[in-house]
Amino acid sequence: MAKVNRGQSTAPPDGGWGWMIVAGCFLVTICTRAVTRCISIFFVEFQTHFAQDYAQTAWIHSIVDCVTMLCAPLGSVVSNHLSCQVGIMLGGLLASTGLILGSFATSLKHLYLTLGVLTGLGFALCYSPAIAMVGKYFSRRKALAYGIAMSGSGIGTFILAPVVQFLIEQFSWRGALLILGGFVLHLCVCGALMRPITLKEDHTTPEQNHICRTQKQDFKQASPYSTLTKEWVQTCLCCSLQQEYNFLLMSDFVVLAISVLFMAYGCSPLFVYLVPYALSVGVSHQQAAFLMSILGVIDIIGNITFGWLTDRRCLKNYQYVCYLFAVGLDGLCYLCLPMLQSLPLLVPFSCTFGYFDGAYVTLIPVVTAEIVGTTSLSSALGVVYFLHAVPYLVSPPIAGWLVDTTGSYTAAFLLCGFSMIFSSVLLGFARLVKKMKKTQLRFPAKESDPKLQLWANGSVAYSVASELDQKDGESVAMAVPGYNPT
Repeated sequence: MAKVNRGQSTAPPDGGWGWMIVAGCFLVTICTRAVTRCISIFFVEFQTHFAQDYAQTAWIHSIVDCVTMLCAPLGSVVSNHLSCQVGIMLGGLLASTGLILGSFATSLKHLYLTLGVLTGLGFALCYSPAIAMVGKYFSRRKALAYGIAMSGSGIGTFILAPVVQFLIEQFSWRGALLILGGFVLHLCVCGALMRPITLKEDHTTPEQNHICRTQKQDFKQASPYSTLTKEWVQTCLCCSLQQEYNFLLMSDFVVLAISVLFMAYGCSPLFVYLVPYALSVGVSHQQAAFLMSILGVIDIIGNITFGWLTDRRCLKNYQYVCYLFAVGLDGLCYLCLPMLQSLPLLVPFSCTFGYFDGAYVTLIPVVTAEIVGTTSLSSALGVVYFLHAVPYLVSPPIAGWLVDTTGSYTAAFLLCGFSMIFSSVLLGFARLVKKMKKTQLRFPAKESDPKLQLWANGSVAYSVASELDQKDGESVAMAVPGYNPT
């Protein structure tokens, strides 16, 4: 087993303790993303108990998703400056507290604060740091490792969906939330598995190290309250922040960020409205929960198989394209959903949507790492998941408002589908433009006479006849008559 103690500079081990990191991240995704998805099973119970409409009730799921993503950079900051272990353990305590307090709710506003804000904050401290740790331990088999780790969301949904429905029937929604609160405490165990590792590329540049070392020596000779002390602290803080977030100025990352906004808007409402939609077309409660289980188990297959496939040599260089493909197909599934109004038709939909949902979720960290590199991966993932926040917050209530206004789910589902398709098209167009620019730089436009190029240097003129048709691609230079090369 590779040694990965704190402070050791090494390359990603691609195994060893890395598989324990994958197991820990797997459990984190069960306790965060799967539990968040299963909150939709409480939707009808909350709506009935508090006598509220679709839009008001949907805010619960929106807030927990929004806060999880909105505070993702906070999770990255805690893990970068304290430790990943501390961040995940603290997050587990906060998330469990939110679920337990939510079981005593007397109004939807109470659930907004406990189940929404407090639990979402706890999930935020756990989610992005755990995912970033997998990227630090794996390089060659990164997509497969992420596939296994992220499959926890699907496996958790498959197992928890019928279990939560059973708990609601046996102990009411209050008892079910109380039991989920105890289950989420397992995040503290997951945090204990996250052994730190320091990679070679994690170190600051020599210039930054020289500045900090020089000013640190001066700092030791200065009083704790001197101006020099403040300047040293500010300089080192700026160096650290510049190194962590310099990817924000990269054009590729900006395009990815914009596309994530549209993708996140489209992907969230289904997990809120699949069960209510199934009930509205005559499917029973148990069958509707079964649809969520199918979605979850196929999500697992998508996580693992798509991760394994894109790690193969033939697809290794096309992981970006595979991500676009998966997002676009999920959007097409949305467009077909309003026409599916029976259980035999909804089951294939759950299979297809679940597979490609698992596929693109697996590739989000891979695509992000391809753009920003491993060193900034934790901070970049924090920003990427932060960008999920606003769409996650507004998309379920907007979908609920459309359902209340039109009396149908069609408009809500079509809007989500077109949003995901636009996200895929935007990224594809940006990659196409980038390739065209590279081609132009590699093969510049030819002049009117490609065989003859003229230029002047002072009072002496030169001409070069380029033998472009030769197979070896070499050019033969011919001196101008009367020119002495000496």
